Amino acid sequence: MLLALLSLTAIPGAGSVVVQPGVPQEGALNMNTIPDGAAGLTLALTRRALAVRFDDLPDDIRVIARQCVLDTLAVAIAGAGEPLVRMLEAELVDQGGAGTAGVIGRDLTLPALSAALLNGTASHALDLDDVAMAMPGHPSATVLPAVLALAEERGASGAELIAAFVAGTETACRIGRLVAPGHYDGLGFHATGTIGTFGAAMGCAHLLGLDVERTAHALGIAASQAAGLKAMFGTMCKPLHAGRAAYNGLLAARLAARGFTSRPDALECPQGFARTHSPDFDPAAALAEPAGGWHLRNNLFKYHAACYFTHAPIEAARKLRLEHALTADRIDAITVRVAESCDRVCNIAAPRTALEAKFSLRLTVAMAIAGLDTGRLDTFSDAACDNPILVRLRDRIGIEFQRDWPPTRAEVVLHLPDGTRHAAEHDSGVPAADVAEQGRRLELKFAGLVKPVLGRRKATALAQAVAELDTLLSLAPIAEAWA
Repeated sequence: MLLALLSLTAIPGAGSVVVQPGVPQEGALNMNTIPDGAAGLTLALTRRALAVRFDDLPDDIRVIARQCVLDTLAVAIAGAGEPLVRMLEAELVDQGGAGTAGVIGRDLTLPALSAALLNGTASHALDLDDVAMAMPGHPSATVLPAVLALAEERGASGAELIAAFVAGTETACRIGRLVAPGHYDGLGFHATGTIGTFGAAMGCAHLLGLDVERTAHALGIAASQAAGLKAMFGTMCKPLHAGRAAYNGLLAARLAARGFTSRPDALECPQGFARTHSPDFDPAAALAEPAGGWHLRNNLFKYHAACYFTHAPIEAARKLRLEHALTADRIDAITVRVAESCDRVCNIAAPRTALEAKFSLRLTVAMAIAGLDTGRLDTFSDAACDNPILVRLRDRIGIEFQRDWPPTRAEVVLHLPDGTRHAAEHDSGVPAADVAEQGRRLELKFAGLVKPVLGRRKATALAQAVAELDTLLSLAPIAEAWA
């Protein structure tokens, strides 16, 4: 029984103070209070997620889940060759252990926890993985590697994998809403690392068939491990955040399955996750139904290998280049208008490395104006940061931050020598209206990323196996195709 949950008091101990919610305490900090509607929140989210059943999922949710799997496998296979992934792989191989789960894109097995860590890191290494603005962050790169490693180890079916993935993703989005916007925008936590840990834990608890009590403990164990800093954007640590979220989420669920305990009200309790990780604490937002009834319906896929908040300005700049056929020497100046929150995410003014380039509004817009394909992996390189044409364009760009804009909106204005101005806007936060068309676009992205690595035959076999994921009795066809 969850006896501790109902009291929502600080756990007594040496020198501790019992704090009753809603009762002012002399000298008490805000982290020792909880807002109305927060009591029982961890349990409520747990029950919602554990109630997810594959047979009850709407057809389009199953389709989008398969699209997430296809896309994540593609970016992980392409990302497996990145230096940061190779370094991590070498370390994990040296650590050893019985191989029970495959490394995506490699003929290699590792212990499930190690596989989750490595696959999660590879999935985020190129910054080309999908996005959920509710987190806000990258759900598939954290949830899928964890449930995939566990499903392989346990011989789970494709349908079980999908249900666990959906349960984990929906939970991550709800917990993201719980602490938005201050968790990410204000304090600077990287939600992919922090919130993604909860999603991975829930997905794995679902796949393990844990009951409500043990799953609540799994979320508490996850809360004690959730980590990630936006200060690390543009470094090798950012992809590692996704890998650690997958690892820590899987570890949390496995420990809970063994009877390992935590506070089962870790999200809402005094000095718990919400109070210590955000100035905002909104239980109603966490419990509210999202637009379309499922957070997964609002999932956003990436077609540029850079931070998602650069996508809207890239699209606006591409539109201007195509409409007006302007070359770099005919542009006096460029104004880019974006949300002020972008200043703390992707505003590296003069990037020096390929990783930093992915977080530079100026350089990515310069690439788009110059006609470079920002969906190609080789567009982002150390050499591109020093390219004279790109540097000249980059240095003509001025950024104007808009207080009330969402971070997915942008306007780009080209200023010509004769005084002429051309402007275009774009919002990259609008989900695809046509899921089938989205699938066709993702298949092209998959082919472009996977065929150069695995070859046409294996790439085709892998795509076919994912298309049939609902009916697979095990994940062996997928693991065999990616090796």
